Amino acid sequence: MKLSVTNLIFQELASLGSEEKRNVLSKFFKTRRGEYAEGDKFMGVVVPDIRKVAKKYLKLSLYDIQALIKSPWHEMRMCGLLIMVEHLKIAKSRSWLKCHSLKELEILCKEYFVFYLKHTKGVNNWDLVDLTAPTIVGDYLMDKDRSVLYELADSKSLWKQRIAIVSTYAFIRRGDCEDTYQLALKLLHHPHDLIQKAVGWMLREAGKRNQKQLTDFLCKYAVEMPRTMLRYAIEKYPETERKNFLNMKP
Repeated sequence: MKLSVTNLIFQELASLGSEEKRNVLSKFFKTRRGEYAEGDKFMGVVVPDIRKVAKKYLKLSLYDIQALIKSPWHEMRMCGLLIMVEHLKIAKSRSWLKCHSLKELEILCKEYFVFYLKHTKGVNNWDLVDLTAPTIVGDYLMDKDRSVLYELADSKSLWKQRIAIVSTYAFIRRGDCEDTYQLALKLLHHPHDLIQKAVGWMLREAGKRNQKQLTDFLCKYAVEMPRTMLRYAIEKYPETERKNFLNMKP
């Protein structure tokens, strides 16, 4: 009997996994009871190998990708999401645009953006968010209303909140940091370290583009920020300045 494409991908990924890596990844990504990824299942496949598999299946439709994203296996979900990212990279290439219009590109980007937000239940760990949100969400919203990011930040879902702040990396790369700072304020007192780290990371990236803007923000809010968030945000400052900001904390 002919195997479905999802079964073929499952078999390929499974062949690349190992018991040792499965145990390491399960612990690293906190899959035990009460942890943030409770119940997630790993085959033990590293990201470079998942990328290789994803690039072999770039002809998959969103229908097939949906099956991957709904899989209980972490690597299957990642594979589906990485295929989406690759599709968008290809669509923005010069060779693709020679045969397609900008309108067709816009339609495709919107389709993937809507699909992604509809399936955030499968984007349920920090690596899945970080590898996909800037390209699928951030790039699409670059010249559009960004209120959806604030709605995601207001959600009770840890992963939607992370999607909100990490998506702004796309804006930062183009020198637009306003939404990063606004979302950082919204998430400033978040209790979970995964959001604290993400906010601190985005603030650090924003500071690479305009350190004065980050310094002004930190002078005003460092005293309120969780220590983890602050440490990530000030990582690129000289040691003396890092100590000064850390000493602002009560």
